[in-house]
Amino acid sequence: VSHQKTDWVSIHSQICHLLSPVLRPQPCFHSEKDRKHGKEQLLRKQESLIAVALSRAQGFVWAGQPLEAIPAALQALRSSSRLLGPASLRLLPIYLLLAEASTGAGRPRQAAKYLSQAQWIVLQSPDCRAALQSKLHRGLGLFCIAEGNLDQALYHLANDVYLATAEFGLNSVEVSGGYFHMANIFFHQKKMDAANSLYTEV
Repeated sequence: VSHQKTDWVSIHSQICHLLSPVLRPQPCFHSEKDRKHGKEQLLRKQESLIAVALSRAQGFVWAGQPLEAIPAALQALRSSSRLLGPASLRLLPIYLLLAEASTGAGRPRQAAKYLSQAQWIVLQSPDCRAALQSKLHRGLGLFCIAEGNLDQALYHLANDVYLATAEFGLNSVEVSGGYFHMANIFFHQKKMDAANSLYTEV
């Protein structure tokens, strides 16, 4: 019952009206024009469902409610996998969101599984943009911080900064997140010169 309640609060109260037209069998169309129109409508509904689920999941993570974020993120993952296939690069942000929510909810094994899946997608996609690779390294870095593996976290965050710089430029706001998390690690290690230098960069 508690799982059903969490699921309802997290996502299903928001998407019930979208699920029915997406999941039921499509009607038989009599013309190519009607068939094409029906497919376009279905695609719009599927994309709308994914957008709502992702927005809800991200909102719960930002509000510090990782447990509530997981059902919404899982709904986004299921719908996206059905629509795009299991190896689509568009699944990467969803896996990273699931990893972040799982880490926050105290489920490190589940988080590690989602991060492994995200890494696999990147490895299968030689044309993956530096921006997405940067997000992957940031997710891995934050997971390593949560696990207390600070040296490995610094490695991933340095890669995050390098890749974000390659994609957006040296003084872009996208680079600041990696610097900020690295600064926090150095602050924790009492390496104040390095920490202050990075905070200034942020």
